[in-house]
Amino acid sequence: MARFEVGDHAPDFSATTHDGNKIRLADFLGKRALVLFFYPKDGTPICTQEACAFRDSYEQFIDAGADVIGVSGDTEESHRTFARQHKLSFPLISDMDGSLRKAFAVPKTLGLFPGRVTYVIDQAGIIRQIFSAQFASDEHVRQALTAVGAATRSPQ
Repeated sequence: MARFEVGDHAPDFSATTHDGNKIRLADFLGKRALVLFFYPKDGTPICTQEACAFRDSYEQFIDAGADVIGVSGDTEESHRTFARQHKLSFPLISDMDGSLRKAFAVPKTLGLFPGRVTYVIDQAGIIRQIFSAQFASDEHVRQALTAVGAATRSPQ
């Protein structure tokens, strides 16, 4: 699995969100930055904390010119329930086959658990931030907000 670095082009992807919308990275190019955060599992304490932290900062991301999408291997039904329970304001993508996780080279923690990695991708499709920390859920949001601010201010 090839690793990505800041400055690399993000891989294009196509997926369906928990509310049934088709989405691709290409949909954002030239328009908005994208915060794509991979998390292990709906409903677990740290994942819930992270999703709610992104929800609580969602308007800041929107105002800074970025959209937010969460990705895990849970089913679309699990995502619908999770999003409804926690009033999430952003879409979730079901990556049950792990193809999106593989495309973004998201490693497993201890070789067993799906990793927690956040990517900030600018309007040109360039990765501007990669933050990986399994237990620092709030830090994913802080790091992403800082990176989005820098990415939307810098010339493309």
